[in-house]
Amino acid sequence: MTNRQIFLNHIGQTSPDPLALEIVKASECKLYDVNNKEYLDIIGGISVCNIGHANKKVIDAIKQQAENFMHVMVNGELVLSPQTAYAKALTGNLPASLNSVFFTASGTEATEGAMKLAKRFTGRTQIAAFKNSYHGSTQGSLSIIGDEYWRNAFRPLLPGILHLNFNSFEDLDSITVETACVIAETIQAEAGVIVPEKKWLQALRKKCTETGTLLVLDEIQCGFGRNGTLWAFQQFDVVPDILLLGKALGGGMPLGAFIAEKRIMDSLTNNPVLGHINTFGGHPVCCAAGLAALQVLLEDDMIDKVFEKEKLFLERLDNIPNIKKIRSHGLMMALEFESFEQNKKVIDGLLKEGVFTDWFLFASECLRIVPPLIISKDEIVMACHAIKKVVSNL
Repeated sequence: MTNRQIFLNHIGQTSPDPLALEIVKASECKLYDVNNKEYLDIIGGISVCNIGHANKKVIDAIKQQAENFMHVMVNGELVLSPQTAYAKALTGNLPASLNSVFFTASGTEATEGAMKLAKRFTGRTQIAAFKNSYHGSTQGSLSIIGDEYWRNAFRPLLPGILHLNFNSFEDLDSITVETACVIAETIQAEAGVIVPEKKWLQALRKKCTETGTLLVLDEIQCGFGRNGTLWAFQQFDVVPDILLLGKALGGGMPLGAFIAEKRIMDSLTNNPVLGHINTFGGHPVCCAAGLAALQVLLEDDMIDKVFEKEKLFLERLDNIPNIKKIRSHGLMMALEFESFEQNKKVIDGLLKEGVFTDWFLFASECLRIVPPLIISKDEIVMACHAIKKVVSNL
């Protein structure tokens, strides 16, 4: 049997018609398949590979830590230097109130942990989230994502969930002293890059403070420089009570985290003891990789070039027929077409041209552009040329 046949027969499928590309190598912004065909990767593992594929410093950190030790004990019980070093680096680049890190193995587990933390700390059970939001696919995360199409097949889900309209000042009145937390993506990703009004996000922060509700901001996709600052919330002059991280957090390795003030986080230590545990959260090798990736991100000043690269994309994609609208915030972009069918033709056409991309869960008519932040100007020009060629032939 070929690898493709094994994949189709023995790997759990997520769709009836997977792309089934057999990738054998990745480097910087390029992917290579089994036939040595080269693809320009403009989705970067969906915001995972912010510093590109196969960064040498990250690989060296992985090798060194693997030689020292890998899994030892459930997260939170032993002093493990990769965890402490990474927690120190993260909190050192965050507001002072976000000073306690609970590592998980994925972004959706970070969401689950934050939901439990909010309930435990406030003593409340109601949770508010937003329509067209995405926070993961496990049962709790699925309960709060903002699209009934994805929730309906798995009901019953968690009770006590409110789904509000993003950017609606009126809906903020639904947040009360009964609400444990409000969970929002700082930039809605799977909705097709929806940016909140600054005044609205500040009003949300104010409402949460007034009602004693914890504000949870999900930067699993938009964190680590994706939107032109290390954290997207910096651009809105708000600070969350809990921050969710994942994807780029591990530098290409599986890692998630929820971060809060220590007095809030400490509520998970008692009544019950071990109120939240995670076997592989903060895996030493993943933390070593994530720390190395964060250091590369900060030392190479690639965040400073995000808006310049966004501008080049927008200039090169301007006035292309059949693209109805372009929404962007930094190197997170959505190209809107008439329908999913039209968008899928573009995605398939780009694969033939050697450009790898996909669509958004809640905006299937939109093509996703979230490349590694190291993407060069020449690669941007190449990607835009391919997009123009494919779209013009629709």
